[in-house]
Amino acid sequence: MSGGFDPLVPRPLDLPTDVPLGADLTSGERAEVLDEAKILAAPGTPANPPDQATLAAWRAQLHAWRRGARARYGTPSRYDDPAAAWASRCFTVAQVWLWDELFFDFDAQAFTPERFLDDARERFGGLDGVVLWHAYPVIGIDDRNQWDFYDVPGLAEAARALHEAGVAVFVDYNPWDTGTRRADGSDAVELAAVVRRLDADGVFLDTLKKADPDFVAALESARPGIGLEGESKLVTERIADHALSWAQWFADSEIPGVLRARWFERRHMQHHIRRWNRDHGAELRSAWLNGVGVMVWEVVFGVWVGWNDRDAATLRRMLPVQRTLHAWLTDGEWTPLIVCEPPLYASAFDFGGVRLYTLVNTSAADATYLARGRGSWLPLHDGDGVARPGPVEVTVPAGGIAALVRVPDGGAWPEEVAHLSRELAGQPPVADASFPHRRAVRLAAPEWTGPVAEPAAAAGLRSGAVPVPAGERVLTVRFRQRETGMYDGAPYVEEWKPLPPRLHDQRTLERAVTIRPGVRVGALEVSATDYARFLEDIGEAPPSGGIGTGSATGVSLARAREFAAWAGGRLPTEDEWQLAAARPGFGRRTPAVWNWTESEHSDGRTRFVMLKGGSEHVSQGSDWYTDGGVREPEFALKFLLPGLGVDASPSIGFRVCWDAGWEDGP
Repeated sequence: MSGGFDPLVPRPLDLPTDVPLGADLTSGERAEVLDEAKILAAPGTPANPPDQATLAAWRAQLHAWRRGARARYGTPSRYDDPAAAWASRCFTVAQVWLWDELFFDFDAQAFTPERFLDDARERFGGLDGVVLWHAYPVIGIDDRNQWDFYDVPGLAEAARALHEAGVAVFVDYNPWDTGTRRADGSDAVELAAVVRRLDADGVFLDTLKKADPDFVAALESARPGIGLEGESKLVTERIADHALSWAQWFADSEIPGVLRARWFERRHMQHHIRRWNRDHGAELRSAWLNGVGVMVWEVVFGVWVGWNDRDAATLRRMLPVQRTLHAWLTDGEWTPLIVCEPPLYASAFDFGGVRLYTLVNTSAADATYLARGRGSWLPLHDGDGVARPGPVEVTVPAGGIAALVRVPDGGAWPEEVAHLSRELAGQPPVADASFPHRRAVRLAAPEWTGPVAEPAAAAGLRSGAVPVPAGERVLTVRFRQRETGMYDGAPYVEEWKPLPPRLHDQRTLERAVTIRPGVRVGALEVSATDYARFLEDIGEAPPSGGIGTGSATGVSLARAREFAAWAGGRLPTEDEWQLAAARPGFGRRTPAVWNWTESEHSDGRTRFVMLKGGSEHVSQGSDWYTDGGVREPEFALKFLLPGLGVDASPSIGFRVCWDAGWEDGP
């Protein structure tokens, strides 16, 4: 905590908004306050819950506000467009880094969307949408803009595979990307081109609550019915042309409240998410009560924040009901807090004479709800699948959810309800809420089986190499705190919203390292001329203009490793690089560029490499860009490793390191 800011406590603007019971909420200042709410707070507290009269008055105020808001902003007509109807069914969406190891096979250098979907089907009950996250946090390493990072071979085919599996495809828009290469058209034109190329269904608006109307129109022309998903709080006025929003950093009331955007327009889809949480129970319960979706985001910009087994099981129990009884949630009559018996709460959704109860339990122990009243009752999650007259007991698992359906006497059971009862019998709750840790491990460089440099060429490359003293060292490493973290673990755990000085500030860590005898690091980066000689030796044509004393750049990590092996050495580790940089004889070519190091790591989902040295290039205009500028030897940049050569950059070069025994050549 710094300067009074507690990262574990929601900010005032994230808090729910009280609904005054004695005020006119159809118009005026108090009504406009609710127009800006994230969540419309429920009355009372678990220790002092509201009585039925108070609940009735509260619901009446919600209806009054909605009538007034519809008068102010109009009834959204976009949701009547069949082309846009898909968004209201997109209950679960996953954000995936293009190079997530479930989505991309680094050995085969190919996208594997089927593998990603199979994992999601088994663990979460499947996905309705996938956000293809592409540029942040590597954008800014050079002048490539966000559109360049979508220009990847095989990506259109991967998007097509998602569509064939019935999964919507979202692309990401970064409005803050203003300091890289300017494209020929406006952002709207460029984004529309990406939408067409990938046949995208929707656009995630990163850091942007809403898009300008002209921007919306340009995207609509590219894909009629496109879904725009704003981050955080979408203003009531723009619900009309934004079919989705991600409910990020939403704090609920003690008794679960109502999502304002969802209450205003029932077909508007929201995705609950608190990205750094290891416990997603509150988000799931709010989504269940409001009839909306969630975002599954297990790799946050290179950091593992995987879902626990309990929450994954809860989602598996939610999705079949939401998908099958979609009409109840979007077109039925919604009664919030039809049950308010702490720790049990429920919404009711009435459609076609059938009532759906969505029950939640906020306690750490299982709780039982007793359903009374006329008609037949069918617990969808708990029981033997047989409808019975009341009273009927329903067990709601600790921290979890359950569903209950009632049909009036003489009413017919919808076929989809009978089907659901059978399907959900195989989805029991799971109690284990422990965090599924992953540790990043250092990967070895692949073995080189190609040719080796001629002795004279190898000797020339080794000339002046800087010896690194052997032994144990404790190194101080400096870095900028970003959402990528560094070597291991999330930089923020259960934090509400990391803000400066928690975000983007300068940090240090200490590394205990052991250096073997005889290590020598190249005095300079490999030159363009040396690299051209290597390409010729392996039978490839050097790039045009690839001759000179400047650093060889535009070289992928894999190819840099190959050059080092050809030269009888390897890439230096980040620690060897740092120690060599402090010794006489270590130099930099001009212009300065980042250096690859032998520091590839993987936690099974994300690969990263530490870059050293900094570069002359700096992308200006946003803190979200990758670090630029020439850096002191202690500084390290965690660079998420893309595939298919996307890691090759004009701002990254490399130098070679030799071990003992290479003094006389290979």
